[in-house]
Amino acid sequence: MNAKIIHKMTIIFLSACLLMPYIQVNAQENEVTVNVTSLKVRSGPGLTYDTIGAVTKNDKLDVIGKENEWLQVNFGSSTGWVASWYTTKESLELANKQIVSKVNRLNVRTEPTTSSAVIGQLQEGDSANAYKSQEDWIEIDFQGRKGWINQSYVTVTEQTVTKDTSDKSSSENVFEVSVDALNVRSKADLTSKKIGQVNKGDQFSVVDSDHNWVQVELESGEKGWLYSFYGTFTTASTSESINTEGKNGTITILYNGTNLRKDSTTSSEVVSRADAGTTFPVAEKINDWYKITLGNEQTAFVASWLVSASSTTANETEQSEDNSNLEKEKKKDVTRKKGTLKGLTIVIDAGHGGNDRGTTGALGTDEKNITLITSELLSSKLQAAGANVILTRESDEYVDLRKRVSIGHQVDADAFISLHYDAIENTSVRGFTTYYMHSYQKELAKYVHNGLGDMISLKDRGTQPGDYLVLRENKQKAILIELGYLSNPSEERNVTTQNYREQATHGIYNGIIKYFDAQLD
Repeated sequence: MNAKIIHKMTIIFLSACLLMPYIQVNAQENEVTVNVTSLKVRSGPGLTYDTIGAVTKNDKLDVIGKENEWLQVNFGSSTGWVASWYTTKESLELANKQIVSKVNRLNVRTEPTTSSAVIGQLQEGDSANAYKSQEDWIEIDFQGRKGWINQSYVTVTEQTVTKDTSDKSSSENVFEVSVDALNVRSKADLTSKKIGQVNKGDQFSVVDSDHNWVQVELESGEKGWLYSFYGTFTTASTSESINTEGKNGTITILYNGTNLRKDSTTSSEVVSRADAGTTFPVAEKINDWYKITLGNEQTAFVASWLVSASSTTANETEQSEDNSNLEKEKKKDVTRKKGTLKGLTIVIDAGHGGNDRGTTGALGTDEKNITLITSELLSSKLQAAGANVILTRESDEYVDLRKRVSIGHQVDADAFISLHYDAIENTSVRGFTTYYMHSYQKELAKYVHNGLGDMISLKDRGTQPGDYLVLRENKQKAILIELGYLSNPSEERNVTTQNYREQATHGIYNGIIKYFDAQLD
């Protein structure tokens, strides 16, 4: 009797296990679009499986399952598998949603790619209405225009405030020419007719944009098009709206579900929670915590690294410093607690850029593009912990190696982190490596490398000396990390995913936190 019961239970258990994958993927069903001329459909999730057919560019496929980087899709009356890196996810409409920037100087771009033109920037705590998401990007309303931001650096929440963008007199986008001479054209095309020329330093109100072109109004009143890579965008405001509620200003929550506590410690009781974009008046600031006033006249405490402050509090009035030496002394006087990076300046160096593509992977990945995305994601994590983060480049631009080093020297960086992806002729080589040059850089390399190793599954190639200029010429504690081999096709597919970047940057973050915590012992 017992044997029969056990036998039946075993059958039921095995049946449930077999059905589980199908139950799981049906809940995750979505649609992708083929982005290559012809894409083979295979009988299983890998290049070694038989080809059972093909789909063509712009075909839409229903995804019913996923294994690593392979998608299981409906194919005719049956199913098959396609490589995910040859497909694009469909845009997802974001109804009644808004974003809140978690970082300063977040680029807003014309297209969902780091190679497109920057039309402006968001500061920490800024919010904007969201239209739709597309892979790693979100389309937003930016000063009455549509722009794209990388979703890694924002919090998406319910719309709480509808911004009135109809009054454009108070804020307009301005394009400033950054080259000696720039042609004005009749259309957004390099082959179109030249209708004039503008010079370095000239500024124009932006009328419209088309990909990497901006339409401006000239002094004559005539409208023309300028290639936006040869200039910069700024926001000219005729009036600045400042929330002066309470003498100590306000704070804006940066993360959904932020804990509001009874006392100024992480072990204190949680009295409430708040979502990104919510604003509270500040009663006072106590060390790393803001004492805020809730709607029911209660007070609570929130950690400073989870919010953006609209103005200084009464006990942290900013004083104008006349030279950088005073700023450095001020930074050193900041009291820092374990688990935070308050008072520390960290330079993140995204390797290569502009005409320096770095290495190109076996599947066509340009190193310069993924180092930039990785650096921005790491920046967001470090800023959330209270660090002052400086990026050596924020777009697809060439920056001289010595200039990168000098940036660290100028800001007296506490750490300089250079991010790269490796390549070698032998396509079987794989793994991650952390390099240092001087003895005073070795300890930082060890901590960061260990933190990275705890989070990713790549082969560990260890820490070792590396004669790189950004290390050799650097007076700061500098390291250079190679985050995997693009020359290895399998590793390239892994390290170019959003999931890998999330894990890798979290590992680097953990290593940096542990390194600076050790300085407090």
